[in-house]
Amino acid sequence: MAMPRQIDKYLKDLIDDDRFAFYEQVADFAERRIAPRILGLERAHELVPQDLIKEMGELGLFGLPIGTEYDGQGGGQLELVLMGLALSYWSQSVAITPGAATSLGSKPLMLFGNEAQKREHLPDLANGRRMFVFGLSEPGRGSDAANPEVTAVRDGSHWVLRGEKCWSTNARWASHVVVHALTDPAGRRGHRSTCFIVPIDAPGVSYNEMGGKVVWRLSSTGSIAFDSVRVDDSAVLGAVNEGFKVMAMTLNGGRLFVASLAVGSTAFALDRVRAYAQEREQFDGKPIGRFQRVQDVVVDLDIALEQSLTWLLHLVRLYDENRLDREQAAKVKISISQRASELMLDAMEICGGVACLDEFGLMRHHEDLFVTRVGEGSNRALRTQIAQSLMPDIRAMLQ
Repeated sequence: MAMPRQIDKYLKDLIDDDRFAFYEQVADFAERRIAPRILGLERAHELVPQDLIKEMGELGLFGLPIGTEYDGQGGGQLELVLMGLALSYWSQSVAITPGAATSLGSKPLMLFGNEAQKREHLPDLANGRRMFVFGLSEPGRGSDAANPEVTAVRDGSHWVLRGEKCWSTNARWASHVVVHALTDPAGRRGHRSTCFIVPIDAPGVSYNEMGGKVVWRLSSTGSIAFDSVRVDDSAVLGAVNEGFKVMAMTLNGGRLFVASLAVGSTAFALDRVRAYAQEREQFDGKPIGRFQRVQDVVVDLDIALEQSLTWLLHLVRLYDENRLDREQAAKVKISISQRASELMLDAMEICGGVACLDEFGLMRHHEDLFVTRVGEGSNRALRTQIAQSLMPDIRAMLQ
């Protein structure tokens, strides 16, 4: 695309010069090193290659929110979201690789790890030498994540983990799994589970890549099973029976990152459609951009991009100031992902048959946007959470 990115215009007025320079650095890397390879990797059914993961590590993308005392970049959620915007413009499945490694992998350790755990893991996580995967979803548990089927039973000085996690992003490259497991079935809701840091090569742990996936094609999505896996108390992340708190606070930031992926897709669609509308000639050899119906879609994409970006960055600042409610994170994820999905279909209709071609790029974003609607909490389930916060009497009846 020869046209400048419209998202850059809006970002420049929303963030300071240093952070905009960082965004430009990542966007330039994505355009030079990632964009030319996406199509070939997808057609060959390959995942993000190790050389790109290494390069992203050398750029510091895996250590963005990790403190400098642990060899990280010392940034916050804003830097993570800017990375998501820059990478997802071309590929959500590339963006989610460092994205999940940080927002779902490093972040729970940063929030709840003790000093020994941080010293042991964060320097390697910051440099991409190690990668944590968040073990949350299960074959029989999706939205009801507060009641995991994976169990951890106390056996003397150890815990014994049994069960299976699925839809685990980055499983192929994981060194450890943060496992959310049931530890007190009789406990009150929200105080029944515990999180454990489990090495992927521990006896009894097995991983399989989930086949047949047609979204986030370059991203690793695995199933991880635990067959009587033994860990001691040093593996507990946070407090015993407070795993739901670890999960909820981790997903708060994760939803902001997922929203950034949807914004990146919207930005790509806007630039692709406005360029195509000025190049494609029909009816007397004139560009289709002269028709109001085409102009409506371009304008709707532009409005959605600016609105979504402004709202998202406002909430990111609240998150970095520790002032963001979980309902706010849920609402922005719901709204941006839904609007982006709807407008992507409009964009594809404007472009017609060419939009069906993988090389055109819109179909990739159309498929990937589905994940932003169900990932980090399904939009349908999150609406229930928001409604209960607005109607406390109803929430009390359901507890």
